[in-house]
Amino acid sequence: MAAPAADKVDLLHSQADPQWQTRHEQLLREQHERSQRRLGELVQSNSTLPITISSIQVLGATNTRTSFLRTIFDPLVSKTNDQFYTLREALAAVGQEVNRLGRFDIYHQPISTFIDRPDPTNSTSTPTDLDVFVSVKEKSRVVASSGTWAGSNDGSVYFNVLLRNLFGGAESLNANAAFGTRTRSAYSANFDTPVLSNPDLRWELGGLQSSTNKSWASHEEILRGGFTRFKYLSPISGHRHEFGYTGMWRQITGLAEKASPAVRADAGDSFKSSFTHNWTNDQRNNPILPTSGYLVKTAAEIAGVGPLAGDVAFAKLEAETQSSIPVPIPFIEKDLGISLTTSIRGGVLYPLSFGRSPNVTHSRINDRFFLGGPTDVRGFRHCGLGPHDGQDAVGGDVYAAGGASLLIPFPRVGKESPLRLQAFINGGRLLALKDTRRHKDWQSGESMGADSVRQNVQDTIAELANGLPSMSAGFGVIYALPVARFELNFSLPLVIRQFEDARKGLTLGVGISFL
Repeated sequence: MAAPAADKVDLLHSQADPQWQTRHEQLLREQHERSQRRLGELVQSNSTLPITISSIQVLGATNTRTSFLRTIFDPLVSKTNDQFYTLREALAAVGQEVNRLGRFDIYHQPISTFIDRPDPTNSTSTPTDLDVFVSVKEKSRVVASSGTWAGSNDGSVYFNVLLRNLFGGAESLNANAAFGTRTRSAYSANFDTPVLSNPDLRWELGGLQSSTNKSWASHEEILRGGFTRFKYLSPISGHRHEFGYTGMWRQITGLAEKASPAVRADAGDSFKSSFTHNWTNDQRNNPILPTSGYLVKTAAEIAGVGPLAGDVAFAKLEAETQSSIPVPIPFIEKDLGISLTTSIRGGVLYPLSFGRSPNVTHSRINDRFFLGGPTDVRGFRHCGLGPHDGQDAVGGDVYAAGGASLLIPFPRVGKESPLRLQAFINGGRLLALKDTRRHKDWQSGESMGADSVRQNVQDTIAELANGLPSMSAGFGVIYALPVARFELNFSLPLVIRQFEDARKGLTLGVGISFL
């Protein structure tokens, strides 16, 4: 029987009533929770039930190759040709492969999974068979973005185009262009693909061209070249390994009128051919604003040795460790979000000889380390530490730096806020190799025997501990975004060496890695 008109109007009013909507949503939540509990009880009571997976179908993957998906899911089906799963084992195995599928970053999350019995009229099915259905929604295959970026003494505008799932196997092509005050122009493109349908093993091939104004050393550097990398992430330990090769043509040009002799000696073209290896173990709870955990990473590079050719030869090693711990307040059990972060970095550049030549040539300014600025040793201008020739920072071959920062959440804001007050102290030393035969710095273009180089490297490393490092202390404000960290600090230099460029006062630092 149809409801009277007055009753229909009352029903419409009741559905629009906020209290009725709240009760209705609560009923739906309770019904969903009961369904989930019932499903859990069914799985628990049948967890040892022997089953076989007869098929796995991925729904919604219209732009993904069938062969790519089969590499992931076929082992689950073929395994049941020889042995049974229990229901618990089957659910765990399917969940593991669905998680693997999600890590390719070509589908929206979450990815849904359904299990059903096969059609009973199918003569090939058995009572233990289960069909698995994986429902996905593909992300957009073309993503374009643009924006502006303001960093430490640099501002730029950038454009980016990403082609995702290019050939149906989670491949991507990423093209970038940027124009700014320091990086005058930069173009790059890289192709990335998983190896053996494994999201944790990837191969990358790319090229770049850039022009950067290095005002701290009175020149402009132009880079043109290519690179290839194999990247591996351990799904258990979280360790990241990256093995690569780089071929890069470098040009030091656009010298300022007052460019120093050291910079002029390295002006012109050079070609670097090198193998690299980077290792990272990041166990911090937040890489931008950590409050607990630790980071350990190394970067190694060898150039110009044997078949690598090029016209620079060296071995280079850098290492960094960072640790963050929460700081408890006596007599207060609640975690207030106060933390202490300590960092140590160091590096060595060891010049090598070409081919069978017994002599070693000094490193070039393109390859040396630079230190100082708002993202490493605060209280000094960008590249303000270490060897200088006149007004130009010329870099060094050995360095060590360290710092400690106490981070305190803003009052009345809470520890979940990205805002922090900071008090810090940091310092470091950057040294060039010495020509001990003449008791002076080893000049560019000069050669030295391999034995002398080895002794000079050892002596320079020992010199790091001779006296206090260049140091500064200060306080400031931190604002952390998901992609970068902003710091506004007041710095006071405490120890300054001759020719180093310190800076007292306010500085703005923008980056993802801070000392």
